[in-house]
Amino acid sequence: MSTYTSAIDHIREIKAKHGNWQNISETDAARMMVQNRFKTGLDIAKYTADIMRKDMEEYDADTSKYTQSLGAWHGFIAQQSMYAAKKYFGTTSKRYIYLSGWMVAALRSELGPLPDQSMHEKTTVPALIEEIYTFLRQADAKVLNDYFRELNAAKSAGKDTSEIQAKIDNFESHVVPIIADIDAGFGNEEATYLLTKAMIEAGACAIQVENQVSDAKQCGHQAGKVTVPHEDFISKINAIRYAFLELGVDNGIIVARTDSEGASLTQKIPVSEKPGDLASKYIDFIDVEEIDINEAKENDVLLKRDGKLVRPVRLPNGLFQFREDTNIDRVVLDCVTALENGADLLWIETPTPDVEHIKMMVDRIKEQQPKAKLVYNNSPSFNWTLNFRKQVIAQWEEEGKDISAYDKDNLMSADYDGTELDTAADDAARNFQRDASREAGVFHHLITLPTYHTTALSVHELAKGYFGEDGMLAYAAGVQRKEIREGISCVKHQAMAGSDLGDDHKEIFSGDMALKAGGEKNTMNQF
Repeated sequence: MSTYTSAIDHIREIKAKHGNWQNISETDAARMMVQNRFKTGLDIAKYTADIMRKDMEEYDADTSKYTQSLGAWHGFIAQQSMYAAKKYFGTTSKRYIYLSGWMVAALRSELGPLPDQSMHEKTTVPALIEEIYTFLRQADAKVLNDYFRELNAAKSAGKDTSEIQAKIDNFESHVVPIIADIDAGFGNEEATYLLTKAMIEAGACAIQVENQVSDAKQCGHQAGKVTVPHEDFISKINAIRYAFLELGVDNGIIVARTDSEGASLTQKIPVSEKPGDLASKYIDFIDVEEIDINEAKENDVLLKRDGKLVRPVRLPNGLFQFREDTNIDRVVLDCVTALENGADLLWIETPTPDVEHIKMMVDRIKEQQPKAKLVYNNSPSFNWTLNFRKQVIAQWEEEGKDISAYDKDNLMSADYDGTELDTAADDAARNFQRDASREAGVFHHLITLPTYHTTALSVHELAKGYFGEDGMLAYAAGVQRKEIREGISCVKHQAMAGSDLGDDHKEIFSGDMALKAGGEKNTMNQF
C-alpha cells in the first residue's frame, strides 16, 4: 500500500514523464489514491483472507481471541456496523461482516420476500458483496477526506501537522472480511465453481457452503432438510478451492456447514466400492427393515447389511430416512471428512444455544482433527431468553436449589423479568460467546439476521409514535436526539452520503469554479 508521501512522489514522476499534466496536483492526486486503497474486489479478497488466516492462528494460541460478525443485507448496514466498531472500540480488528442467504432471499430478491430455500437469484449474492465493499470503501474515503481537510487547515494556519499526518498514515480500513453464504452451491459443482468465482471477484475471502441437496435446500432452523453423500459435498469443496486458486486468493477460506444434526433425510444412496469406505459409512446410517426376497415389491431398492437382505425406509417422495439417534454421529463424520478434504472452518447448526451440546460434538471431532474450529450461528431463530432461563432452571434443580417460585412451563413470562432467574439467564447470554469459544472451539460468532430484526423494531417504534400522538417528537427524541447524544456520524446524513467528499473532489477538479453544496445555507450546519 502506498503512503501519502510515496504517492506524492509517484504522481510527481508521472507528471514529469507526460509533461502536459500541469493541472494535476501531486498532493490532491496522492490524497485520492490513499482514499481508495483497494482497486478491485480481488485486492479485497486477498487482503481480508490474510486477516482471517492471522486471526485463526491467534485463536489457536489463545481462545479468548475469537471473532464476531453481524449479518448485513445492505451495504449501508455493513458500513454502519464498522463505523460503530471504530467509534466505540477504536478498531475493526476481529470484527467481520456476514452475508446471509436468508436475508438475501427475504430482502433482496427481485421476486420479493422469499423463504430460505435457494429460490433467489444467485447473482444477487455477488452483487451484495460488491455493494457492501462499495459502502465500506466509501467509509474509508469519507473519513480520510475529513482528515485531509484537517491537514490542509493545519497547514494553512501554520500549525504542526504531525498528529494529523499520523492519523492518515496509520489509518485502519473499514474493509473487513465477509463470510459469504453460498447456500448449497446453487446447482452442481460447476455451478458452485462459477458462482464462487463471482463472489471472490466481488471481494469475498470466505465462502460458507452447506451439505444439503441444492434444489431441496431448507433453512437450517426448519424441518425437511435433505443432506448429500460426502463425495458430493467434497466435490463442492473442491470447486470452491479451485476457484480461489484460479483467482490467486491462495489464503481463501472454506467454511463447511453440516445440517445433519437436524436433518433426517437423504436423496441419494452413494456407491460403496469396499466395506468401511466413506459411502459405506453414509449408507449404514440409513434406516432399513429386514425382509425376505419374496416380500420385496417390484422395483424395490434393496441392500445387503450384515449378511441380511434389508429394504431402506423410503418416503412417498422417494427420499430415504436416516436411523433415529444417528444425527450426532453424522455431524462428526461430516466435519472430520470436510476438514480432511480441504475445508478450513466448520459450521454446525444446533437446535439450541447450548455450550455443552456444542462441546460434546467438537470434542469428538478434535479427537481426529485437533485444530478444528467452528463458525457458530448465534441465530435469532433461537429464543435466547427462554433457552437460558431453561438452562439456569435445570442447573438449579441439579444443585438442589428451590425453584418453586417459577413455572417451568411458562419461563418466558414477563413476571420473571428482573428476577434472580432473569439475572442469571442474562449473564449466561452475556458470556455465551466467551464460554463457547473457550470450551467448544468456536472461532467465529455470527448472527445471521440481526439487522432484519433491528430494522423492523426501530421502524415499528418510529411509526407507533409518529403516526400517533407524538408526531415529530417520535423522530426528534427517539432518533435524532439519540444520534446527537451518541455522536453518531450519520446524523449528518448529507456528509455520510458523500456530500463533503463530492465538494472536495469538485474543488480539486474545477478549482474556484466548483459549485459546492456545503455553504452557509446548508442546513446540516445545524449539527
